[in-house]
Formats: sequence, C-alpha cells, structure tokens
Amino acid sequence: MQFLDTFRSAFKGGERGRVPLAPGMMQGWYPAFETGPAPRSFEYTRAVTEGFLGNPIAQRSVRLVAEGVGQAPLQCSDPRLAALVAATSAGQSLVETLAAHLLLHGNGYVQILKDASGAPVELFALRPDRVKTVTGADGWPCGYDYTVQGHTSRIALEDEDGWPGIIALRTMHPLDDHTGAGALEAAWQAVLIHNAATHWNRALLENAARPSGALVYDTGDGAALTLEQFDRLRRELDVAFSGAVNAGRPMLLDGGLKWQSMALSPADMDFATLKSAAARDIALAFGVPPMLLGLPGDNTYANYREASRALWRLTLLPLADKLFAALRQGLAPWFPEAELRIDLDQVPALSEDRERLWSQVAGADFLTRAEKRQMLGLSPEENAP
Repeated sequence: MQFLDTFRSAFKGGERGRVPLAPGMMQGWYPAFETGPAPRSFEYTRAVTEGFLGNPIAQRSVRLVAEGVGQAPLQCSDPRLAALVAATSAGQSLVETLAAHLLLHGNGYVQILKDASGAPVELFALRPDRVKTVTGADGWPCGYDYTVQGHTSRIALEDEDGWPGIIALRTMHPLDDHTGAGALEAAWQAVLIHNAATHWNRALLENAARPSGALVYDTGDGAALTLEQFDRLRRELDVAFSGAVNAGRPMLLDGGLKWQSMALSPADMDFATLKSAAARDIALAFGVPPMLLGLPGDNTYANYREASRALWRLTLLPLADKLFAALRQGLAPWFPEAELRIDLDQVPALSEDRERLWSQVAGADFLTRAEKRQMLGLSPEENAP
C-alpha cells in the first residue's frame, strides 16, 4: 500500500515534498502563554442557539451577507457548471448555505454527488459541525468523516477512479491546520453582552427588577403595618396599579403612607449604551455596516447607499470570490476552462462605480477599442479589425 501511495503521488505534483502538519485540531495551546485560568471554550451548538437563533443582530448580519452572496448574479462560461452551482440542494441554496457556514463555523464542505458515468449531478453542502477531518501520518487530510445520529460515513478526497469527492474550504485560522475560525466566535462575547442586556430589560418589564419607587409608612411614632394591613396594601397595588393598563394611574394614600420616587443610577442609565455597543461589535465581526441594521448613532457612512456599497466591496465580494474559487477548483476535472464569478455589471449597489469606470475608459483616447473592452472585462469582438 505504501508503494502504491508513493507511485500515485509521483504523478500528482510531488506531494511527498510537503511539510508535515498537525494531525488534528490544535487544542490546549493557551497554557503555554497564559498563567491564569483557561479561557472558556467556544461550543458551536450553544453559540448557534444563543448567537444566531436567539440574537436578532447576529442573525440579521448572517442573513444579510449569506443571502446577498447567494442571490448575486452569476457569470459563468459553462452553462452546465452554472446550473450545478445555482441549483438548490435539499431545499437550500448552495452558495447561501456555504456562506452561512463560513460565517458561523469557519468551514464549508461540499459533497460531489455523481451519476453512473462519474459526472457531477448535484452539490450538497454538509453541516460543518458533523464533519471531522481524517489525517494521514503526515498530518495532511486524506478524508472526512460525516456523523449523523451515531452513524459515521467516510467521504474520501477522491473516489476509486481518482475523481474528487468533496470540496473543503475554510477561513483563516492562525493556530489550526485543518479548521477555520468563524466570525461568530469573534462576536461571541458581544453576543453574550447583548443577550444579557435583553434579558435584563425583559426582567424590568415582567417583574419590576428596578422599582420606580417605594411606599413609606411613617407615622412619627415608629409604628409598623400589621400583617393584615400589609397584605391588603400589596393586593391593592397588584390589582389597581400593576401592568400596562394601569400605567400612570394616580395613587390615593392615607394613614401615614407617602410615595418615595427612586431614580435610576448613572450605571443603569448607561445600560442601553452598553447594549448598543455590543450590537455594533456583532455587526463589525460579520462585516456588516451598522447603518444597514438600523443601529442608532452610526455616523460612519454618509448615507445608506454608501453603506451598501461598502458591504459589497468589503464583505460580499471577497466572500463570493473565496466560495467560487473553491468550487471552480474542486470541479476543475470536469470543467477545466470554466470561469465562475459575480457579474458586477448587474449589481445595483455597484452601478455608480461601474459608471465611473466606463466614463474614464471611454474618455481615454490613447486606448484602442480592443484595449477598452479588455479593461472593462468584455470579450473581444469577433469581427474586430
């Protein structure tokens, strides 16, 4: 078997010369650099439950980026590849699902399903939390295990005929050779702060965690309310002065009772600012301008149009290029000359940039017609002189 592997690698670009990698995920690195207690680990299932399903800022940020990439107009030179990428798999858009996986988990895996002749007929995005990298003796991946309800399936990098079986892509992780770092992990602390602020505000509405005031019984002789008087007063407050229906209702006091207002402390009044700052940190981690999420106090961008252009230039286009480059490379054995990218001319948010470029190229008299078409990314004219 070792001889066959060596013989096979001789025809695949000299894989024997690759440096060895770590055999698995890099864990437990922090004790070598920190003397304090180990930091709290990032657990993906809990993070998705609280950070994506339970946090509106994080969910809207992920949907804004993933749906923007998934619905972007494609430009592909091969209709078969375009149909393969644009098709839905299990009711989900392939590109949108992959973009969400990269944002949340940092890794994306696409299984290539083939027909009897070995041609790809479907691309299926695997859940990254169910995938485990299988490494060889040198630490390089040799396959992937996909586990569902205790059943594990081995997906090889290549099938028996040497055709690719899976496409793996990941974001940059400086401390791991095989798994990427998702944006949700960077935004996790901000998500916890934002969720805690939301729970605090809900508690204020439900059980008055911070009372608006206090009833003080002061007769001057140091006497106190009897148990019967105390219970009657509490029942009257619950019935006549609690809830949204009785908000602002005047109170009639007698028998030595007086109302003492209780103002919020500066720290309590600054709680809303803390929640807003956490929301901005979440949007920053996912690369979404806060203005697009309706967050107050954002003066970074002059208008909504400028923020939308920044979202495309700084977040959507780099992520789309990463996805399409991985798909194009993984499917290169079947589509060696195909090109796959976003058609920038059909993106409304970038129309002003395209108009400016067209005007500059059109005004360049020192360029020929063929050079102008090349600068604009257009195909050469068939009957050009």
